[in-house]
Amino acid sequence: MSSSGPHLNESLKGVSWLLGKWKSENGQGSYPTLKDFKYGEEIEFTHVGQPNLQFSCYSWHLETKKPLHRELGFVRVQPSTNKVALIIAQNLGVCELEEGEVNGQEMTTTSHTLGRLSFGKDPATKVIKRTFRREGDTLQQLVEMETDKTPMTEHLRITYQKIDQKPLKS
Repeated sequence: MSSSGPHLNESLKGVSWLLGKWKSENGQGSYPTLKDFKYGEEIEFTHVGQPNLQFSCYSWHLETKKPLHRELGFVRVQPSTNKVALIIAQNLGVCELEEGEVNGQEMTTTSHTLGRLSFGKDPATKVIKRTFRREGDTLQQLVEMETDKTPMTEHLRITYQKIDQKPLKS
């Protein structure tokens, strides 16, 4: 690995627009079983030359600054296709395997497998759908969710600003 970092794996060219660190303090959350809320969040997509992007995501309560949700995971692309997988572990006790497609600078995934702690809080999440869309130096994320009590409904919406401008080494 050189001081300027590893080369981006060829299979990741179609999702390279996600790379970087992104931050927002305009997150809006809602769900029929929750009181509406606002949150801040930082998300970072990096790579080490392997055929996946790594990501980390953490959010905080805007008023108290207390930590909220945390996610760690990977983005994988099926070589020579626009098929993508998102693999996520959440601090709330949910693990997600999502698959979908990348079209230009938009990636949409839907969970096909969700693992949950045996002592996880009800209601149980049944399906999660995510859409990431980049426009210039902004990245939007929309999260929709279905539980065993509520049909698929928008849950989170946020627009991040890019806070690093590292050049991509290809």
